[in-house]
Amino acid sequence: MMFAFRILMVVLFVAISGYTAVTIASHGWNLAPVFFGDMAAMAWPGQFNFDFMCFLILSALWVSWRHQFSAAGLLLGAIASVGGMLFLSAYLFIAAGQAKGDVRELLLGKARAAQS
Repeated sequence: MMFAFRILMVVLFVAISGYTAVTIASHGWNLAPVFFGDMAAMAWPGQFNFDFMCFLILSALWVSWRHQFSAAGLLLGAIASVGGMLFLSAYLFIAAGQAKGDVRELLLGKARAAQS
């Protein structure tokens, strides 16, 4: 099952990388004004962006927590807060490989999984 999960992470990473490359080629790197402008307009694109931003915050908190809020965990959390699925798919691919099929370790981190 973990193998299928890791394959999914690769597929998502490749898909979002390709989509991001096309978007950057067409519209440049200037995401912030569009992202926050859509939220300020209070329409569906802004609602989606706000929802996504909440997921980014949750992702950052989970990654930091998983690493027990260590310096590395806080750095990874900061990257997660802006990296979205591009970061999380790579992170989970690596973490799933390190967990060797142990979902508890994947979700909790090695130290917390060993305690429970």
